[in-house]
Amino acid sequence: MRVSVLQENLAKGLSIVGRAVSTRSTLPVLSNILLSTDEERLKLAATNLEVGVSCWLGAQIEDDGAVTLPARLLTDWVNSVTPDRIDMELSVRSMSVHLKCGRFESNIKGIDASEFPLIPTGDGEEPLNLPPATLRKIIDQVVFAAADAKDTSRPALTGVLARFEGDRLTLAATDGYRLSLRRTALPAAAPADISVIVPARSLQEVSRISGEADPEQPVELAVAAARNQILFRLCGKGEAEKGTFYQVALVSQLIDAKFPDFNAIIPKSYTTRTILDTAALQRALKVASLFARDASDRVIFSITPGETETAGRLTVRATSAEAGDNVSELDAVVEGAAVEIAFNVRYMMEVIAVIDTPEVVLETTRSDRPGVFRPVGAGPEEFTHVIMPMQLQR
Repeated sequence: MRVSVLQENLAKGLSIVGRAVSTRSTLPVLSNILLSTDEERLKLAATNLEVGVSCWLGAQIEDDGAVTLPARLLTDWVNSVTPDRIDMELSVRSMSVHLKCGRFESNIKGIDASEFPLIPTGDGEEPLNLPPATLRKIIDQVVFAAADAKDTSRPALTGVLARFEGDRLTLAATDGYRLSLRRTALPAAAPADISVIVPARSLQEVSRISGEADPEQPVELAVAAARNQILFRLCGKGEAEKGTFYQVALVSQLIDAKFPDFNAIIPKSYTTRTILDTAALQRALKVASLFARDASDRVIFSITPGETETAGRLTVRATSAEAGDNVSELDAVVEGAAVEIAFNVRYMMEVIAVIDTPEVVLETTRSDRPGVFRPVGAGPEEFTHVIMPMQLQR
């Protein structure tokens, strides 16, 4: 194998696939990145057997071949050399690659590519297309609510439910204390109605990668139910003739479990509806969090209606036995009765961070019932977030 590629392109490709490299596997090859030639392009691939990422870069191919190299060493080397052309040549007998970039020359020992697991590319599956910005937004609005991946006792909660029904896609995630639900319209109907659970970590990678995708090129999404996998394919920014064009394919195993009935979690009614300025609420929560972190992250919302609907008030209180206390007051549009309720401030900050409308609505009933957050201007079919309350401390 003899290949030449620009340093900045190789660095970009390694940053894309590097997050899929296994760090705790007993198989040494899973700590490596596959480098192979594929139709006049350089292919990089990494997998931890749960998620696999492949990236194709524009490159000058003189001789075909393939090898796997240690991910950390290769990435650190590429990021350390000058922004110039990198020439790579594989010695099959010693299974090492000679790398040259400007005045830098190194030899890195690898493992035969035949030992690297095969990563599916999704060929043959009927894909759905979504704009990268839309996909990233709907993922970001739900994925943070999933349970920690280390929680092996509740595997379904470590993933995100993806339900395809006609031309509608529903994403839902919950960790048992909160629920995030996002619905969106698909450009075309799905090949079949299906519900799958995608690991939250896999969707976080899709969101990260799609953030740098070409906005003019849709992301292709396909569910391979027979293989219990979901696949994403997207294109990077740039033009092929300039050598900055790249393609990425991510394939993830699905979680074989039953997701909770999220419709049963969402309250069907409310007694108090409060509309708040999103930015003002975000600032109040940030200040309150400084005091709440010593009190189990608890903040207390006191909602008070005014003489007119627009003259309502929200008081945000946080108290720490060691640090002190904080009180913030916000103007609000309050419809209904006064109520006092406590929430986890970290949960609230995370949901407010993904609401991009100027105003947010909070629907409540009692201090021991969940609160429902929605962006003002978005109906219940778009984005809904439910947070369980904490116990009030007098």
